[in-house]
Amino acid sequence: MHSHVRSALLALLLLAALVLMFALALSAGDYAVDIADIGRTLAAKLGLSGIPADRMHEMIVWKLRMPRLLLAAMTGMAMAASGAVYQGCFRNPLVEPYLLGVSSGAAWGAALAIVFPMLIPSGQLSAFAFAMTAVLLSFFLARNRGETPPVTLILSGIIVGSLFAAFVGIMKYIASDAELRDLTFWMMGGFYYANWDDVTAASCIVLPCLALLTTLAWKLNILSLGDEEARSLGLHPDRLRALFIVLATLAASVCVASAGIIAWVGLMMPHAARMMFGPDNRWVIPCSALLGALYLLICDTLARTLTGAEIPIAIITSIVGAPYLIWLLRAKGRELYGA
Repeated sequence: MHSHVRSALLALLLLAALVLMFALALSAGDYAVDIADIGRTLAAKLGLSGIPADRMHEMIVWKLRMPRLLLAAMTGMAMAASGAVYQGCFRNPLVEPYLLGVSSGAAWGAALAIVFPMLIPSGQLSAFAFAMTAVLLSFFLARNRGETPPVTLILSGIIVGSLFAAFVGIMKYIASDAELRDLTFWMMGGFYYANWDDVTAASCIVLPCLALLTTLAWKLNILSLGDEEARSLGLHPDRLRALFIVLATLAASVCVASAGIIAWVGLMMPHAARMMFGPDNRWVIPCSALLGALYLLICDTLARTLTGAEIPIAIITSIVGAPYLIWLLRAKGRELYGA
């Protein structure tokens, strides 16, 4: 009982930190906006005040920063929760949502839309479709005699990812200088062009997927014990693993399609959640989502405020992520995973 109370208090602190960071991110930028002005603008746009919002504040807070920050938060939630699910499914602390070819498939879809805009007008839809295609292809290659062994699935993901990466290389080779620049910036990740349509599309997929993953987290606890233990308790490990991976990949793919490739979030945040809440996935999945949202809000704010020109967010997440993983493996590997 004591551990549950402690976990609940920690989760509430994370939620409070996320709300505070969101407010700070709304106010930060080349054009600083006071918290009071933010409150008045949001009240006016939500119909809570009869006073119309200031036009400049409405443009900056509501049309530019709010959709950008909501998309960043949802992307962090999707990537972190998906990472926790993948690590539980494969019983491997070093896997993340990109393992089964999500990133390379999405990059191929985006590259097609950038190089051949007349044939594929929607880059986001194309990236999403090919990200899901890569995962389904990984499943198809790994399926053998009605079963999908985790090790075979990982190897299939590596093969499919390499194949799509080669396709992306072909697109880079035939692209013009402007197209190559667009593709490079997309692959470095960012929320430069986020709008309310992106937020709506992401929320319609990410939030239901996260709700289902959290609801089914107790089954992931059983699956993490091994396939034989899961079968002995009446569960079908292959079907359950497929369900978890599809839900996690669906959430991750829609965010990758909108924001590009943002590495390390799905690898780092589940580890941080386990250090705070222990191995119980009923806490790890939702709290990984909170940590992922908080982390990407911080990184996005740094990306647009550190210099005059915006830094691609993947650069910041990688600069922080690599040293963090080195420290984690050196200092906590044996304690957390028996490594």
